Amino acid sequence: MPKKTVVKDYIRTIVDFPHEGIMFRDVTTLFADPRGFRMAIDQMLHPYAGERIDKVVGLEARGFILGGAIAHQLSVGFVPIRKKGKLPGATISQDYKLEYGEAIVEIHDDAIQPGEKVLVVDDLLATGGTASAGIKLIEQLGGEIVSCSFIVDLPALGGRKVLEDMGMDVHVLCEFEGD
Repeated sequence: MPKKTVVKDYIRTIVDFPHEGIMFRDVTTLFADPRGFRMAIDQMLHPYAGERIDKVVGLEARGFILGGAIAHQLSVGFVPIRKKGKLPGATISQDYKLEYGEAIVEIHDDAIQPGEKVLVVDDLLATGGTASAGIKLIEQLGGEIVSCSFIVDLPALGGRKVLEDMGMDVHVLCEFEGD
């Protein structure tokens, strides 16, 4: 087995999942390896050294794993953005387009205070739908987004451009061509 030296080395590709023609980029192999997971968290944190961050927001579901670890390292709070109906308190919601249909994400209506500096994290940036919906929720609560950080970008799907067109700073650890 070749030596793993960069985050991308820890990510496996599963062909034809969840359906034919998709090359699924599976970060669970990265999470399962202590060296790889530490490398990813450290690299996701590095660009923000010395920058004020009050909250880390993780997008469902793998963003919770990353967001919790990053918030712990920064000694700040963690806020989940979840699929509709999963949060127990009062929420605000935002719908967004999927490849086939629509979805809705929610955040607790008291999770972000006006003026708080927020780092948004998730494992993968594809079309940018979930991330842009999350950004809208954070901004609706008055949060100021410092940056959006992802492990994987799929440039062919255009998510980075969607977020940058919203005025977001975007940081990714690696890219994979194709879907």
